[in-house]
Amino acid sequence: MSLRNYLISRVFLLQVFLAALIIAVLGYLFMHWLTFTTNHGNVIVVPNLSKLTEEQVEDKLDGLDLTYVLLDSLDYRSDYPKSSVVQQDPLPGAKVKEGRKIYIKINASGFSSVKVPNLIEKTYREAGPTLKALGLEEGTITYIPNLGKDMVLDMRYKGRSIKPGDRVLKSSKIDLVLGDGKASYEEDIRTDSIVEPAEEIPNEQ
Repeated sequence: MSLRNYLISRVFLLQVFLAALIIAVLGYLFMHWLTFTTNHGNVIVVPNLSKLTEEQVEDKLDGLDLTYVLLDSLDYRSDYPKSSVVQQDPLPGAKVKEGRKIYIKINASGFSSVKVPNLIEKTYREAGPTLKALGLEEGTITYIPNLGKDMVLDMRYKGRSIKPGDRVLKSSKIDLVLGDGKASYEEDIRTDSIVEPAEEIPNEQ
């Protein structure tokens, strides 16, 4: 049989048909497998986990076939419950696939303590940034007569004087007592009360 006759024979055409059918079936199965393994078209909307505890996060994500990873705890924030979620990634509303990990950071269980810095004889301009850098807040500012204008003369916490090195909770308010740049009344009195030594009068002979 010549090649031309073979190419138009029923046997050859049947083989071509069977080969095309096998390729089509394999292609369909491959696409079905690919769709199944990648969850193509099956997305999950990430829920808002803010202010939830770890137990609540686990329960909520289990129902959505998602998991979570705890990255770290952040400094305590009073506007969030203790040990609750403060940050999450991906953000709420993001669309992810089944099994995606949600990374969370939680609020600390309470304020940590810090040492009070030495602000005595520092200027008010220096004191503010120093307190802020340590996580402390500036409280009430009081002025008393003193030549050192805006110089820190005393630090107070809840009405009592505190010394450098004392420990207070983060976010505590530290009241500052500053000089008003004027001499005190007592100092004026002491200055005025100094009597100049009397001149000696020579004895007349």
